[in-house]
Amino acid sequence: MGGILSKQLKDVERVSEMIKAFAHPLRFKILTFIDKNKSTNVNKIYAALKIEQSTTSQHLKILRQNNLVLAHRQGKFIFYSVNYEKIAKILQAMDSYATTVERKRNAG
Repeated sequence: MGGILSKQLKDVERVSEMIKAFAHPLRFKILTFIDKNKSTNVNKIYAALKIEQSTTSQHLKILRQNNLVLAHRQGKFIFYSVNYEKIAKILQAMDSYATTVERKRNAG
């Protein structure tokens, strides 16, 4: 496989781990909660979602590792916000790949 499709497939492979992190039901709930609150800390997340603090921290770590959330320290608290730019890039890569596959299928 070569050309544009090959490059786009590599883009999709690069974001596949981010998609896995994004698609997990609990992480998606966490992202949704952060989005609604613009910026929030772990204490508010686990209290509102009624999950253990350690579980919340583990999922936030995965979201941070995949750059789906941004973290900034404010005093003794770390506040999290959604990395909309990264999520937009994931969606653009998937849309671009799907469009190319559709064009090739229709041309074929």
